[in-house]
Amino acid sequence: MTARRAGRTLHGGRVAYAILVVAVLVSAFPFYWTVVAASRSNADLAKVPPSLLPGPNLMRNFEAVVEEADIGKALLNSLIVSGSITVGTVLCCTLAGFAFAKLRFRGRGALLAVTVGTMMIPPQLGVIPLFMLIAELEWVNQLQSVILPGLVSAFGVFFMRQFLVQALPDELIEAARVDGASSARIFWSIVVPIARPGMAVLGLLTFMAAWNDFFWPIIALSSQNPTVQVALRQLGGGYVNDQSVIMAGTLLGTLPVLLVFGLLGRQIVGGIMQGAVKG
Repeated sequence: MTARRAGRTLHGGRVAYAILVVAVLVSAFPFYWTVVAASRSNADLAKVPPSLLPGPNLMRNFEAVVEEADIGKALLNSLIVSGSITVGTVLCCTLAGFAFAKLRFRGRGALLAVTVGTMMIPPQLGVIPLFMLIAELEWVNQLQSVILPGLVSAFGVFFMRQFLVQALPDELIEAARVDGASSARIFWSIVVPIARPGMAVLGLLTFMAAWNDFFWPIIALSSQNPTVQVALRQLGGGYVNDQSVIMAGTLLGTLPVLLVFGLLGRQIVGGIMQGAVKG
């Protein structure tokens, strides 16, 4: 492992490689154990010590997941909910972040302070009035009741504001103004291309949070129209919970997140590295 710094090439020694190997193994073991547990029976998991190798029951456990829960509909619902929230959050937060970072308007500092201040309010405090609102709109057990409350996040606004403060030079905006470009043209033609790494990072974080959200979907939705996390609650029922079926459902619910990370991985690393070299 090598790195270049101030004209010198730095070499990682054996200790650095050993630390990296240990970190990778520790990080990957939970996912590996999910695969092992999903491919075993409940009796195999109860053995001491349990087997650390995958078993032959993976497809059988997947079939049990499909029988016990409408996992296909749940995956589709989660994809619609998470995709809609991700697109809305990335676009709205990038637009708001650009306004707070580069535009001058009255009350900008106060509005930013209020936006960031909402991050300190526990989301549980807003559950009752939010549920009363969606009940009044007759949205209970409908996907829009989960999508609309998550279309904008205070964290996303603050994140994109901080990213654009460093990544977007004021000279580019001034040059575009001289050429007669409007704020909307500047946003789509200049801000969005520059903000892509930060948007990719925010998109992944938002998608993961929306995909794994359980608290609000279990309140707003039912088992007849569930997301993945709500559907997983129905698995492994009985006198003794079937942990292998639960882990098989968990594995199915994890694969889309890994796919999204694989698609956005390069942009995510680029965004992190760009933020790291800013001084």
